[in-house]
Amino acid sequence: MIALTVYSRPGCHLCEQLIEALLPMVRDRATVTVVDIDTDPALKAVYDVRVPVLCQGDTLVCEAFIDPAAVEKLFT
Repeated sequence: MIALTVYSRPGCHLCEQLIEALLPMVRDRATVTVVDIDTDPALKAVYDVRVPVLCQGDTLVCEAFIDPAAVEKLFT
């Protein structure tokens, strides 16, 4: 099973939209971990104005908006 990480922050409407779109797309095919960047200064320094950011490991899948084609490509 693929492990995905969403770098996010509370109250971010783009983050909420990306997560809402992502979960049904990957159901039963991936685990999704949502990480609050505001709890870690190093993550905040990297992702501060870029959230939401979706990664598989160290590989960027998409940021700001969901890219359905990029997400589906993970499973091919």
